[in-house]
Amino acid sequence: MARIVLLNKPYGYLSQFTPEGRWRGLKALLPVPGVYVAGRLDADSEGLLVLTDDGALQARIADPKHKLAKTYWAQVEGEPDDAALERLRRGVRYADFTTQPCAVRRIPEPANLWSRDPPVRFRQAIPTSWIEIALREGKNRQVRRMTAHVGFPTLRLIRYAVGAVDLDGLAPGQWREFSGGHGEFAGERNPEGNER
Repeated sequence: MARIVLLNKPYGYLSQFTPEGRWRGLKALLPVPGVYVAGRLDADSEGLLVLTDDGALQARIADPKHKLAKTYWAQVEGEPDDAALERLRRGVRYADFTTQPCAVRRIPEPANLWSRDPPVRFRQAIPTSWIEIALREGKNRQVRRMTAHVGFPTLRLIRYAVGAVDLDGLAPGQWREFSGGHGEFAGERNPEGNER
């Protein structure tokens, strides 16, 4: 049976076990040998990492060809209007690629949100707001590039869910063994947070 570990990766950690430069490695948080990250998060992003010793499951989670939804909470600078959200939903066009259509909605600041160290920069004259975005592809820094492209740069990015599996109950730096089946990584969450 595959071993699956869920980790709430804090800001400042790489999605690898060894540190590099100013960024810390997962070895400081996760004393579980033989598991590997299935889908990375940048060091300046936070949230759910799935680690496993099952190569097929790792590929299903990480490879965009499987189109597994990954849900992010993004704190953005400003307050996106309906037109900006619709541009994100349709896909954003860049010189080198166009993003796939995705699900996007405004959300209130997530309940039980932890403090980030270092804190997000605060500007008294510029409000911030939160959006939830579910992607089925994984281009480099995609959420940050998309929100900046429509005029609302991302200040903080948290991956909340991979498929139907989320980080509820995990504080930053905490991990737990996952006892569900592989099917949990085939489902997705609807906008109300339920599996479908």
